[in-house]
Amino acid sequence: MSFAKGIFMSASASLASTVTAGSVPRQIFAVIAGSLLLWISAKIEVPLAPVPVTLQTMAVMAIALGFGARMAVLAVALYLAQGALGLPVFAGTPERGIGLAYMMGPTGGYLAGFLATALVVGALADRGWSRNIVLSAIACLIGIAVTYALGLAWLGTIMGYGQPLIAAGLAPFIVPDLVKAAVVAIAAPMVWRLISPRG
Repeated sequence: MSFAKGIFMSASASLASTVTAGSVPRQIFAVIAGSLLLWISAKIEVPLAPVPVTLQTMAVMAIALGFGARMAVLAVALYLAQGALGLPVFAGTPERGIGLAYMMGPTGGYLAGFLATALVVGALADRGWSRNIVLSAIACLIGIAVTYALGLAWLGTIMGYGQPLIAAGLAPFIVPDLVKAAVVAIAAPMVWRLISPRG
């Protein structure tokens, strides 16, 4: 698990340095690379009981803190568009279906939550929060709350609201997501110090 997280943080650092370079071709490349990072993160499963956990939330937070709101939203939107067109970019695809049918299923709210998280956390990064560990951690916690709010709201329309919803859509994932948020929050300011002489 730590090895996979290290790979993602290294990739995010490289993408962040590309974004700060500022040229349009490099930014286009970064958006495409960000969507591919999300694709890869959906396919890496950490076998934690009782449910395997992917690195998608970690990737979304890292992209948002590294890219800022505009480019993070573009990267996540491109990823969702790839899935909507039928590419097997989501967790469990193509075994659990592909395209819009998958996106309208139980995990659809979490996918929408990724887009909202990219906007919210990215906007906080635009205000300099990604350059401070405490503020990065708060931004990641807000992002997790946004993701789960939309994810559980949608899942509840399918399976009903109550204890079973919490057991299926929150309890197995919240602790791993908090760990991933901590890793991203610690790494983000370090990345900025590496790529920006001004810190």
